[in-house]
Amino acid sequence: MNNGFRLPAEWHRQSAVLFVWPHGRSDWSTSLDAIQDVYERMAIEISRRQALWIVCYDEALQAAIQQRLQNAGATTHNIRYFIAPTNDTWARDTAPLTVLDGVGRGRLRNFRFNGWGGKYPHDLDDGLNQRLAGQNAFDAARLDSIDLVLEGGSVETDGNGTLLTTAQCLLTTTRNPRLSQSEIERTLSEALGLKRFLWLHEGSLAGDDTDSHVDNLARFTAPGTITYVRCDDTGDEHFAALAAMEAELRQFRQANGEPYRLVPLPWPKAIVEDGERLPASYANFLVINGAVMVPAFADPADAEACRRIGDCFPGREIVPIDSRPLIAQRGGIHCATMQFPLWKD
Repeated sequence: MNNGFRLPAEWHRQSAVLFVWPHGRSDWSTSLDAIQDVYERMAIEISRRQALWIVCYDEALQAAIQQRLQNAGATTHNIRYFIAPTNDTWARDTAPLTVLDGVGRGRLRNFRFNGWGGKYPHDLDDGLNQRLAGQNAFDAARLDSIDLVLEGGSVETDGNGTLLTTAQCLLTTTRNPRLSQSEIERTLSEALGLKRFLWLHEGSLAGDDTDSHVDNLARFTAPGTITYVRCDDTGDEHFAALAAMEAELRQFRQANGEPYRLVPLPWPKAIVEDGERLPASYANFLVINGAVMVPAFADPADAEACRRIGDCFPGREIVPIDSRPLIAQRGGIHCATMQFPLWKD
């Protein structure tokens, strides 16, 4: 059921990007130097183009970040700071999703967060949005609580009412065990103004502890275009599952009945840490005003990934971001951030 709301695509004009700065009380405690360098680079690139909202664990961390970003040359007048303790820093999965009404006013949807199906502590992260609203982070936009466990990385929209997602994540019994697929679709349609659902049943990445978030697998880059990860190495453990996912994507149709234009992304060489393969993916890019921030892994395929994503977003600057420190905790640029579309007051 579409109720006049619309979930805008990521390429919609944005008002801000939010992220949670890494802190020593999270899993980043043993690699703070490396990961803070990545967040500093992201902060510089985002603040050059639009507002950046940074969530800090406490006042001491905020003071340190402010000094760091000033010294690094960030556009400091575009940065707002908020204080909120968090378990972790993956804002994509804890920050609210924004819908626009018929005249372009914003409403924020605050879904429940349960640590990716109960895998990790999550009490502070589940309460993050209420803490931010209490600090007027979202200005006049209303924050509506939705009684459904949902992470932002598990859903992808074309901005025209179509949602792309994975059955492995949304239908797992560790999130909403009492709800059927049709009941989940109904709740999301009402909350986000959706008309159509595209369900991927195939595709996964080794080391991914999100139960196959779609933002590591396939992304809309235009209403009729989907870019996706493809493995051409028949000896790779991912080959069969990703080939099956590609076949599913070829069967999908747009609202007008036409097939989607499909743009495969290159496959980075395996990144292994402590004997475990990490879920490196070029699909975990972030679109911002005038640019796209693309994961880089010091891999020969980085340049080709930037070229293909750049072809999908003509007129936007392509900004590679070294994502090796992010992938060490099984995340990426998109996982670490949440964009907010421009809305009317």
